[in-house]
Amino acid sequence: MGVDGVSSMGPGWYKDPAEPATQRYWTGEEWIGDPLPAGATPPPGPPLAHRGAALAPPAVPAGPVPGAPPAPAPPVPGGWPGYPPAGYPVPPGYRYGIPPYLLAPHPHGLPLAPVGLRLLARLIDVAAVLALNVVANGPLVYLYLRDVWPYATAFSRAYQSGQLGTVTLPAIPGRAGALVTIIPLVLAALWFAYEVPSTARGGQTFGKRVVGISVMALESTKPIGLRRSWRRWNPMGLPVLLWQCLGVGFLLQLTDAVSPALGGPLQLALHDRFAGTVVVHSGRRERGAARSETRASSGDER
Repeated sequence: MGVDGVSSMGPGWYKDPAEPATQRYWTGEEWIGDPLPAGATPPPGPPLAHRGAALAPPAVPAGPVPGAPPAPAPPVPGGWPGYPPAGYPVPPGYRYGIPPYLLAPHPHGLPLAPVGLRLLARLIDVAAVLALNVVANGPLVYLYLRDVWPYATAFSRAYQSGQLGTVTLPAIPGRAGALVTIIPLVLAALWFAYEVPSTARGGQTFGKRVVGISVMALESTKPIGLRRSWRRWNPMGLPVLLWQCLGVGFLLQLTDAVSPALGGPLQLALHDRFAGTVVVHSGRRERGAARSETRASSGDER
């Protein structure tokens, strides 16, 4: 050990022999930087003002130096507590803000459609489809009720009088069985004609246009097209054909209806996952920003 008592120690922060109430950085040859209070936690490595200077190699083998403070844990380059380090991919549907934090998803620069607006749009569309069915399916429903009404009335009377096993109930015409199949088919066809073409062309049904939301592809702002719109409609529309199967169709539609709440950052319903689409809040200002962004990115690619 040298005359100052530390010349044989490796580089690090030590108590200053000239002022024991402070600590300074020893390079192995000399003291550098401004002193710090002895109880303060020093920065890792030499003082900031001297980090570019060449330091002498340690004069002793690597290992803990008696009296030296414990080395702090190395910082994560570019990272922040609870967030990925620099260069780590941003989670799907999110983007970084400044200061660094994760912002809500904005697909193609547009905010996500709130679940409440999506539900309201669906209720408007259901009402519109039902109105169309009053015209198209009304006569078929009338024929079905006329066929089954005598049987239902006789069954109710026999049950209430306790003669259910002793009286002969009127037969139900075979046409009623066919109508049970035809009515859901007509309903599904009307729903398909109402929703699929309009979503394919502009991403909006009547209900979505009223509340200001629209359907977009995950990868671009182009219309999703007829085939993709058909795939998106299938998980909602086809279960109509299973309504008479002990409520299986209703259960499938209910599962699809609540799926946006479990659809991750982009709130993707099952029908969105089938078609690779997302529902956004499509105000006029947001649309213009998205189109400008799309044109800019297209120009960069060219």
